Amino acid sequence: MATYLDYNATAPVKPAVARAMAEALGVVGNASSVHGFGREARRRIEDARTEVAALVGARPDQIVFTSGGTESNNLALGASRGAVVVAATEHVSVLAAAPTALVAPVRPDGVIDLEALAALLSGSGRPALVAVMLANNETGVIQPVGEVAALARSQGAATHSDAIQAAGKLAIDFPALGVDLMSLSAHKLGGPQGVGALVVGDRIELAPRALGGGQERRRRAGTEAVPAIVGFGEAARLARAELASFQRLSALRDELERRVLESAPEVRLHGGGAPRLPNTSCFSTAGLSSEVQVIALDLAGVAASAGAACSSGKVEPSHVLRAMGASESETRSAIRVSFGWGSRPEDIDRFMAAWAPLHARRRAA
Repeated sequence: MATYLDYNATAPVKPAVARAMAEALGVVGNASSVHGFGREARRRIEDARTEVAALVGARPDQIVFTSGGTESNNLALGASRGAVVVAATEHVSVLAAAPTALVAPVRPDGVIDLEALAALLSGSGRPALVAVMLANNETGVIQPVGEVAALARSQGAATHSDAIQAAGKLAIDFPALGVDLMSLSAHKLGGPQGVGALVVGDRIELAPRALGGGQERRRRAGTEAVPAIVGFGEAARLARAELASFQRLSALRDELERRVLESAPEVRLHGGGAPRLPNTSCFSTAGLSSEVQVIALDLAGVAASAGAACSSGKVEPSHVLRAMGASESETRSAIRVSFGWGSRPEDIDRFMAAWAPLHARRRAA
C-alpha cells in the first residue's frame, strides 16, 4: 500500500473537487460571451472567485486568476517599479523573477531578521517592493508578515506575500496582514494543478503580462479555464470549512519527529524552534544523502521529498537551508515530510519502517 507524504509538493485532488470539475466540463460557453451559455460560465467563475476571496479575507474583485503560483509570483514581482527586497528563503519563482533584488537574511530558525530588514530598507534608496512568503514550502516556518508589511509601508514600499503553502493551513486575513499582493495556488489545498490566483490590494496598479483580451478586469488576458477555476473555488470552500481540523496534523508531525529523533538522535530538525505549519517537517542527517533516502522510501512505497518540487526531478542542495546556516552536508541530507487531508497515524509507521533501517545501516558501516 502506497503512503503519500508529499502534500507540500501537491495535495491529492479532493473527491468533491473532482466532482465539481467534472460537472463544469459540461459547461459549453466562453465566459466572455454575452449569451446564456457564456453567462453560465461566467457565473461559475464568479462563484469560485467569491470562495477564493473568502479563504483569505479578500474581496472578490481583488482576485486575479492565473495559471498557478509561479505565474502569480511573477505577476506580483512585475508590479514593482523600482528596487525589490526579498527574504533569503523565498521560493525560486520569486527569486528568479527578481534576480537583482536585495536579499534580507533569516535567522538560524528560518524567520526573517527584522532588524537586518529594517537596515536594508533604510539604506537601499527606498525600495518599491518587499517580498516575504507567509510559510516556507520546505521547512513550514511561518514568517511575521504583518510586521514586515508595517516596516515596508513605513519606508514607502509595497509588500508581496507568497501564501501558496499557507492558504488552507492557516487562517489568513489579507487586509489585516497589511500586504498589497498575495499569491495562491489551488493544488496545494486539494484543488487542481494549473490554476492559481494573485490577490491585488487597492494601492497596486497591476501591469498585465498576458495581453490580448479584457479578462480578469484587464489584468490577465486569456480565456478562463472554467473547470480548473471551479475546482479551485470548491477546494477553497472546503479548506475554509476544514481549517480547524487541519490543525490536527500537528499531532502527526510531532509524533513523526519524536520517533525520528528517538531512532536517530543525531538528526537535525530545521525550523523546529519557530512557528511552523502543522503539517511540515524537514530534517537531515549528515552522511546520508537526500537522494538515497528519497529513493529508498519510494522503493518501499512511501513518497517524501528532498525539498521543493521545482527542479525537474533533480535533488539539489536547498538554498533555504543554506540561508538558515545549515552545513553543506546537512543541506545534502535533508528530506521533507508533509501531511495533508488524507494522512493517517499509520502513515508514520510505514515511514519509520522504511526510513529507520537506512540509519541503522549507516551507523553499522
